[in-house]
Amino acid sequence: MADKRLKAIKDFTEFGSGFKIAMRDLEIRGAGSLIGEIQHGHMEQVGYDMYCKLLDEVMKEMKGEKVEEPKEEDIQIDINVSSYIPDDYIESSDMKISIYQDIALCKNEEEIMDVTDEIIDRFGTMPKEVEELLEIARIKNMCREKNINKIMQKGSGIVFYFEEKTFDPKIISKLISIYKTNIKFSPSALPYVTYQIDLNKSIIKQIKEFIQNV
Repeated sequence: MADKRLKAIKDFTEFGSGFKIAMRDLEIRGAGSLIGEIQHGHMEQVGYDMYCKLLDEVMKEMKGEKVEEPKEEDIQIDINVSSYIPDDYIESSDMKISIYQDIALCKNEEEIMDVTDEIIDRFGTMPKEVEELLEIARIKNMCREKNINKIMQKGSGIVFYFEEKTFDPKIISKLISIYKTNIKFSPSALPYVTYQIDLNKSIIKQIKEFIQNV
């Protein structure tokens, strides 16, 4: 593994090499919750989303286009879901980088659907891993609407961290009425709710349902 990673550094020395090295590292180690901090195979955070945004800004500046200042912080999603682009679906590393970037930059359902249609048109029916990658992008957009800035999985517990300034305590009463003893609220500096899920069911589906009920 170390030899492959050293070769990746040697292979990529031009503009954007940091991103390509990170993507090669992702392919070598394996990927899980790509759009987040923790990767399947205990991969270290590579700053994927932020790099996508910075790379996009640089490319726009090179084209003479106006770059708008970011209006919100990135949403962190760290869950035990296999979400990546398999080698047998898209072989080209450059093409993978392009698709990963397109997904990471999606800010609404319309953009996600456009990327989905493009992927299917170019590469055929998507495998489950790519579908999950798009679902995580959907979750991030849902989080922005509900002022959730981070989701982490700890065993069967899914922890939802809320933005302190916009957090409404009434949300807790609503969630308790729906989920009973399956949730626990912690009124810390960064309010968070721990939701006990059923690991025999879809993690993605349960998370989306929970956010809809917030």
